[in-house]
Amino acid sequence: QLETLEQEEQERLELRAHPIERRTHMVSHQHGMTVTKTLWEGEAEPRCWSFSYGRAELRGLLPEGASLLLLRVLACRWAVPPGLIFPSINTEGHLCTSSY
Repeated sequence: QLETLEQEEQERLELRAHPIERRTHMVSHQHGMTVTKTLWEGEAEPRCWSFSYGRAELRGLLPEGASLLLLRVLACRWAVPPGLIFPSINTEGHLCTSSY
């Protein structure tokens, strides 16, 4: 019965004239989870948007950190159960599915 309470993810691309930085912050709350995405492109003002998801939508959610852990466990066992599918959140912050 593990649950993600909070997760922070940061990605930065160093391009000479146009650096890009993306941050994703996920936080669990009483009614579900809020995902906030922030994007910085070059010298422009940061753009920010948020998505909220209810607990029912997120049942079995596998965020990025948990996905890495699961991949390590599967690699150690040398086996992937058939039909292994989890709800996930894509790079845009939208709910999707991950299959292994």
